[in-house]
Amino acid sequence: MQLTYNEGENWNYPRLMAPFDVPIEHDSISKLAIHDSIMERFVPFYRIDDNIAITQVNRLEAALTEMDNVTAHTRVKIINMAQNVYKDGIVDNATADLISMGKLPAVRILEGNEAISLETAALRSGRDAYYYIDTTLTAPEEQAAMDAVKLDKFLVPTVLEDTMESQKYFNQEYRAAIVPHGVVSAGEEIIDYGDQITPQKYIIIKTYEEMMSERSMSATDRLVAMLGKAFVVALLMLVFYLFMRIMRPAIFSHFKKMVLLVMSILVFVILVYLTTKYRAELIYVIPFALVPIIITTFTDSRSGFFVHLIVVLICSLVAAEQAEFIILQFLAGVIAIISVRELSQRSQLVKGAVYIFLAYSLTYIAILVARQGAINHLDWSTFLMFAINCTVLSFAYFGIFIIEKLFGFTSLVTMVELSDINNPVLRELSQTCPGTFQHSLQVANLAGEAAHEIGANSQLARVGALYHDIGKMENPAFFTENQKGVNPHDALQPSQSASIVIAHVTDGLKRAEKAGLPQVVKDFISQHHGKGRAKYFYAAACKQRPDEHVDPAAYTYPGPNPKSKETAIVMMADACEAACKSLVAPDVKGITALVGKVIDGQMADGLFREAPITYADVQTVRQFLIDRLCTMFQTRVSYPDDVKPEVVQESGIDPEAEPES
Repeated sequence: MQLTYNEGENWNYPRLMAPFDVPIEHDSISKLAIHDSIMERFVPFYRIDDNIAITQVNRLEAALTEMDNVTAHTRVKIINMAQNVYKDGIVDNATADLISMGKLPAVRILEGNEAISLETAALRSGRDAYYYIDTTLTAPEEQAAMDAVKLDKFLVPTVLEDTMESQKYFNQEYRAAIVPHGVVSAGEEIIDYGDQITPQKYIIIKTYEEMMSERSMSATDRLVAMLGKAFVVALLMLVFYLFMRIMRPAIFSHFKKMVLLVMSILVFVILVYLTTKYRAELIYVIPFALVPIIITTFTDSRSGFFVHLIVVLICSLVAAEQAEFIILQFLAGVIAIISVRELSQRSQLVKGAVYIFLAYSLTYIAILVARQGAINHLDWSTFLMFAINCTVLSFAYFGIFIIEKLFGFTSLVTMVELSDINNPVLRELSQTCPGTFQHSLQVANLAGEAAHEIGANSQLARVGALYHDIGKMENPAFFTENQKGVNPHDALQPSQSASIVIAHVTDGLKRAEKAGLPQVVKDFISQHHGKGRAKYFYAAACKQRPDEHVDPAAYTYPGPNPKSKETAIVMMADACEAACKSLVAPDVKGITALVGKVIDGQMADGLFREAPITYADVQTVRQFLIDRLCTMFQTRVSYPDDVKPEVVQESGIDPEAEPES
């Protein structure tokens, strides 16, 4: 039976008798005191490396010999002084500081199997050795020679700390000091029902359990127990596999996201295994809530919660208090997901960490009260572990940043940063192509709201729309929205104009690459026209050469066609917003007809076939664009001085609007 107990609580089991001799080990406080006592009086080991001294003196002599203005007499005096300080011994600056503070009156030198004590009064640091020589050799020629040769470079430590020997001898002394200081003989009482579990009795019970485990479990038993745990882990991983494949097929088919999920499980399982093997009480320092935060950021909240649950259940197999562990981590995971379900600001992580700390603390107190019926024996070190745990969580942004770089993902935090119009790329766009910039802002607003209408990623659609036309910065004047009365296309052939207009896609990708924009943003640049045609110039070419076949390839965008709901939405919003600007007298009827014509044409050309967007979604976006564009292009009431003769255009559409879209 697994006994559940804690130091400071009352023993809630029958009297426990020792079936064999149980040694009385020192408790953790006593061990710490012994450790500190040995550390305070421990004399560290050092070693003397004479080869360093010989090498440095030879180098110094060679350097002085090469100097023509140094006499033999001066050279000999400097060499002799260097040999003298090396004979006394040179130590590193840290050791010299300890010596000067009186904390290291002597060190031990290992000669063969014998440790020789060496007083440190005569030892100098490199800087002290240089000062000693500099104040001893005061003749101008000697001073000039030492400065020229840079004497301090040749004065390096030869008495070096031997950390391996020091640790070895310290461990020997420590092990000798913490040997059991008593024994509970076979047949004697260890603890009785209702007795308080003092630190001493807690250690005895732990020792008893360890000895019982070693005696009761043979090698075969331990193997079977290990196989049992492995089987449970295998079942949990099978459930994880089925959940992702059936309930989250989009994530399951995304290789990098599945790698992230599996790595999250693996890393935390290994971390918990190592922690419980060496310092089991530190298990609550591990920030388990980091799993749902990271997974939710890059996938969705359901996947984040499920992966967190798998991690907690697997790790509970090695936890001392399984029920308490599962309850605490379950609540932490839920609160983490609620706190950062739409992580767009770093402050959310700090707030989430505070909420998780409160959840940990209150749940721990509740479990303690439920178990003991009182709140007298709080372990304050547990709250410290909760605080460390949540402090690490508050810096989860750095982990998110690293994962973005490793896997090429884009978090909502990055999206928010990219949507800032003070971003260097957008600032350049606003200065170079003010018309295109305004067009992009309009498309971003339309696309973001339209995406929200059909449950797509509105922030992604908004950011993609902001950057979709950055390639126009290469040739701003060739796009209608940036022209100021002069249209350079008038002097070009349709094929030349089409080439320039189409090139804004490839130019945009080059700029995006140079600016380090994430791949999801580049997708909007390459897909917002898909493999559609520059129809205005294609039609113009056909009119110029009515008796010839015009190859449509020269008038076709490179694509690919939209592959996500968001890129499809931006394609619709981009084309409709640009087209509506060409209406001379926009009204509800005209806008409705034009939006329908544009979107129906895109569907007829098969531009949405590769995007996971339904016909119903397209119709929802169509109606939203109609409603919003009617509002945007609604003409205000004309005051008497504003009334001008109405200009009527037969087609109702400006032919120059086509290049803009």
